[in-house]
Amino acid sequence: MRYKNIVEGIFIKRLNRFIAIVLIDGKSEQVHVKNTGRCQELFIEGVKVYLEKSDNPNRKTGYSLISIYKGDVLVNIDSQVPNQVIYEALLRGEIKEIGQVSYAVREVTYGSSRFDIYYEKGDEKGYIEVKGVTLEEMGLALFPDAPTIRGTKHINELTKALNEGYKNYVCFLIQIENIHKFRPHHERDRAFADSLFNAIDKGLGVLVYNSKLSRDTIELGYSGSLVNQTW
Repeated sequence: MRYKNIVEGIFIKRLNRFIAIVLIDGKSEQVHVKNTGRCQELFIEGVKVYLEKSDNPNRKTGYSLISIYKGDVLVNIDSQVPNQVIYEALLRGEIKEIGQVSYAVREVTYGSSRFDIYYEKGDEKGYIEVKGVTLEEMGLALFPDAPTIRGTKHINELTKALNEGYKNYVCFLIQIENIHKFRPHHERDRAFADSLFNAIDKGLGVLVYNSKLSRDTIELGYSGSLVNQTW
């Protein structure tokens, strides 16, 4: 995926979940933050960021914050883009665990949940829920960075659908390059971690991929592994 009208800025502070102050061309601007997670390890005053300039003159904020440097490593924080990246890769047959699908559509309701992708491959059909991962510690990607009741609900609904013959997956897209290991962040959300491993035991597939990033692009990277730890 390619963004349009990318500009560079310097992060100043976050005002709330949706708004931050960024220095752009020497001027302080209020910008939209495309991630409502905590991201406390990323939002550090003085770090370099990339923003997408809006072409909508009626929007309250003229820019959206899409990526930020953690040291010399670029992290995409756009929580809307993982769904699109995985969907496009699925259509191209690049999700090797699934292969080439015959049909795929985004945002499909099952039960009381709306899953990111529904796909068909011959007689196989299933749902894919995509989770973007921006938290990294010493080369290990972690999700979530805050408790997620909604995420646990998705896992439980995916597990329930297995009993109806669907082949379901949860996909963790690490929005960072060169990170190859992932585990659920049980210290932040034990319920999510427990539900994930319970679902795996019942047949839920887990996909882990990192990303290829530049200042104006994010693409599917390489597959990684789930670290199954006992706690």
